[in-house]
Amino acid sequence: MLLDTRIPPSYILGKIRFGLVSVTLVSVSVHLISTEYQDFLPVMPPTIPGFIGTAISILLSFKMGQSYDRWWEARKVWGAIVNDSRTLVVQLQSFVSEGNEAIIRKMGLRQIAWCYSLGQSLRKLNPTENLERLLSEQDLDEISRHTNKPLALIGLHAADLRSLRSREQLELFAHMQMDSTLVRLVEAQGQAERIKSTVFPVTYRIFLHGIIYLFVVTLSLSLKDVPFRFELPLLLAISMPFFLLEKSATHMQDPFENRPTDTAMTTLATTIEINLKQLLNEPDVPQPYPPGDFYIS
Repeated sequence: MLLDTRIPPSYILGKIRFGLVSVTLVSVSVHLISTEYQDFLPVMPPTIPGFIGTAISILLSFKMGQSYDRWWEARKVWGAIVNDSRTLVVQLQSFVSEGNEAIIRKMGLRQIAWCYSLGQSLRKLNPTENLERLLSEQDLDEISRHTNKPLALIGLHAADLRSLRSREQLELFAHMQMDSTLVRLVEAQGQAERIKSTVFPVTYRIFLHGIIYLFVVTLSLSLKDVPFRFELPLLLAISMPFFLLEKSATHMQDPFENRPTDTAMTTLATTIEINLKQLLNEPDVPQPYPPGDFYIS
């Protein structure tokens, strides 16, 4: 997630470098063609690129809105995960009978592992990497047989609650309350997976790029009387915001792709680890996840 700080120009230019190169090639080609065949080409009134530019602005506005909705939904999902992870440990400490501190600790550490595993899974990384410090060998062996590792961890939570209930260490109403917490965690996981698997229509981006290049061509033709040394910088300056907004919307619409614009899942998982370990009185409480130069991951 980008921070409210100065973003390096290299990051901005890196996002639109291919667009700028394409605009340069298109403008040079149009300039050569218009110079060679200037007697055959019709006069291009400035109102035509102005109309196309207005259409691009409307399309970009729609895409930015839709992309932000997806990004904001992802952030709300992880906000709910933070709250329900805290709730689960507080419920364990409140509802489970005394003498079960070991299983409360195991489930608390497993919940931390679930948060890291879910984030890594959404980013298509190894979902069990660095979880040995939080999970027992038995848990690691159990989830190794599952494709969906985070869901398997929730299943282990449910099995432990069922064991506590069968041994009368957990009352029926408390079991129902904690089961509701697990249901919310599974729902949050499903919502995140839905965002991850639902692809924004690729044809929309292709169409948008095509109309931006059409805008560049028509604008270049309308500026054919302007010296090329001024025309090219002007075309680049006008087209750069279009490409930058389009690229920003494209990155924002996929909030789980391990980019600077992602939902800060690692930072949130570390916050959950700090909170839960303090509730469990663990000695090895980590420091907050350090931010990058202009973003947190």
